[in-house]
Amino acid sequence: MKILANMHPVSVMVILIILALFALSVVMLFAVCTAYRRQAKLAVTGDTYRSRVMHDALEDFTTAYKTFGPETNTPAIINSAITNNLHFYLLCERFLNNSVSLFVTMGLLGTFLGLSLSVSSLSQLLGSTADWQNALNNMGSGLLSALSGMGVAFYTSLFGVGCSIILTILRTIFNPESIRQELENEMELWLDHRTAPRLNTDRVKDDSELVKRMIGGMNNAAGTMDATLRESTEALLRSMDGFSATVDSFNKGVRDFSEFDYNLRGTVERMDVAVRELASAIRRVTHGSERGDK
Repeated sequence: MKILANMHPVSVMVILIILALFALSVVMLFAVCTAYRRQAKLAVTGDTYRSRVMHDALEDFTTAYKTFGPETNTPAIINSAITNNLHFYLLCERFLNNSVSLFVTMGLLGTFLGLSLSVSSLSQLLGSTADWQNALNNMGSGLLSALSGMGVAFYTSLFGVGCSIILTILRTIFNPESIRQELENEMELWLDHRTAPRLNTDRVKDDSELVKRMIGGMNNAAGTMDATLRESTEALLRSMDGFSATVDSFNKGVRDFSEFDYNLRGTVERMDVAVRELASAIRRVTHGSERGDK
């Protein structure tokens, strides 16, 4: 606390920011490692009830395995499940990868701020004196102010580099990347060696099976075509029978009409004969009446 009290306020502010980022990085490091280890333990037993990652990976793998069989891209399915369900921890892991350089950058920021303060103090010192005698008299206080700015540069750089070294050591010890790779390996073993043998696939395993399926498909297609041709033939025969019945009915109607026409002509001829006889009889009666009057 005494050291912080003797530091420049800018130096204190930069150091506090570096310490806050360091504490956040340490918390993220342990949280990521704990989450990855927990998922790796669940992957060993294939617990899909307590792990959403296992559940999604199993669903995607089952769907893909039915289509592609042993050629299923298991690592891609695992990466997709981890990305969708552990995106927060992946973000923390990316932050940890860049935090080491971030601490160094913050230390350099403090260095440049300290140098700027030192240059500003020296400029004010030289510009506020009218002659070198007064400059020598005021040199003590001016140098103290300049050294205070240099202290900002050195302290912030020291804290930035120190935090970077400590975090690098912690990351080397715990190494969240290796724990995540262990999780991916456990999931791949679980899917390929314990889950895949229990799944059925529509994909053929060799060329002979493919030929058998092709022959079976051709036989099924031939059977379907034969059944369709039979149905079409039967329908055509039924249509021909109906057409024949219609033609027979029409012929019968024509024969009935011919008989009616024949009978009608006979009747007309008989009526014509009767009318002629009636006309002859009327003429005879008329001639007989005319002779009687004479």
